[in-house]
Amino acid sequence: MKSFFEQQTYEELRARLQQIESSAQPEWGKMNAAQMFQHCQYPIQTALGKDKFNMKPNWIVKLLFKKMMYSEKPFKRNAPTPKVFQATDNYDFSSEKEKLDQWMQELWYDRDNEDRRPHPVFGHFTKDQWGTLQWKHLDHHFRQFGV
Repeated sequence: MKSFFEQQTYEELRARLQQIESSAQPEWGKMNAAQMFQHCQYPIQTALGKDKFNMKPNWIVKLLFKKMMYSEKPFKRNAPTPKVFQATDNYDFSSEKEKLDQWMQELWYDRDNEDRRPHPVFGHFTKDQWGTLQWKHLDHHFRQFGV
């Protein structure tokens, strides 16, 4: 399975991000592109230990999520998003796109970090698990906008 921490995959993700135009319409879901950019920053901030979310572990979510994460299948369309990760405000497209790119770069530069804090909901991840999670999430939302 691909990983955000593989150079070719990282470069592909950044190139796909740049292909998303302000006029892009989602193929599914309710978010516009700027909201999607904002939403995609959250898991990266979590991986970097810079999130500001107060979430409690949930064993049912953990069990279901880990099964999805290890599956070769992409995340399902229209899967529910936890309220804390929903981006529903009006955001500036260019600003949020640039912020997402910057967060992606920061995580790439931190890719060899083997001492990440546990995920606030799902617990301990290995470096490979963090890389897979980031790739699957970004891939899911970039496909949502046709790239």
